Amino acid sequence: MDIAGSTALVTGASSGIGRAVAIALAEAGARVVGIGRDLQSLRALAETTGVTVLPVDLEAADQVRRLVERSLAELAPVDILVNCAGFGRFAPLAEHSAEDIDRLLKLNVRAPLALTQTVLPGMRQRGRGRVVNVASIAGRLGVPNETVYSATKGALAVFSRALDAELAGTGVGVTVVIPGVVETPFFERRGAPYDRSWPQPLPPERVARAIVRAISRDQSEVVIPGWLRIPIWLQATLPGLYGRLERWFG
Repeated sequence: MDIAGSTALVTGASSGIGRAVAIALAEAGARVVGIGRDLQSLRALAETTGVTVLPVDLEAADQVRRLVERSLAELAPVDILVNCAGFGRFAPLAEHSAEDIDRLLKLNVRAPLALTQTVLPGMRQRGRGRVVNVASIAGRLGVPNETVYSATKGALAVFSRALDAELAGTGVGVTVVIPGVVETPFFERRGAPYDRSWPQPLPPERVARAIVRAISRDQSEVVIPGWLRIPIWLQATLPGLYGRLERWFG
């Protein structure tokens, strides 16, 4: 689809992938509305790029409801929705509190589904649009000590594939993005830094460029970096071997 002239709604625009996507879409000619929690970062984004910003905490049900019922109704029809906002928690499952689990489900699953459900009728009526959901390699492979996070991102990936099939022939499509390690504040917020020497984290701008390219080409899936398709394939076809390799190198 043509990005220039479209209206794009981007969550998680305060930092990381969301901020990079908001900038990349604006540079591609879209009218961008960025949602985030960090008001100072949002203001800086608006001042430097012209992106319209809305401070919203997607974990808060009342704020999501107000966004859906009021703010979105006042905007131009949304042609592109990019769900980037996400939250991680690094700890054994036994150390996840009920609040931790609920927070992960709210931000990583419920908010993207609610926003998608809101913008989808208009997209279908106009016969054009794209929803982009940023999942994670953790949602494909499963990562020890990130069990709940992996589950939420896996749910988002499966939701994306199912909805894309459901919308076949409508002019509306869904893209699921499966990034590996990305250089964002995610790791410090999840409770543990990224301490591996390999693979090196990707810059969020690279992921943003891949997302813009996927929208313009109507791609249903993006795996970045591309070599991650190898462990995805290995786990799917030879799970026993993959499990042994994971234990050896994990």
